[in-house]
Amino acid sequence: MLLIRIERFLRARQMPPTHVGREVLGDPCFVQDLRQGREPRPATVRRVAAYLDERDGKGE
Repeated sequence: MLLIRIERFLRARQMPPTHVGREVLGDPCFVQDLRQGREPRPATVRRVAAYLDERDGKGE
């Protein structure tokens, strides 16, 4: 579910897949790793979700 949300976010903003991983986690390979089956820890999911919520105007 997180990957789908990230993909939509990137597509809507025409950003490269490295953007979210680099910005949130300092890991430019994060999205590619998710695409290849990486299972992020719950804390990582919360951190990325909070970032996406903030950028989508839901963090208020």
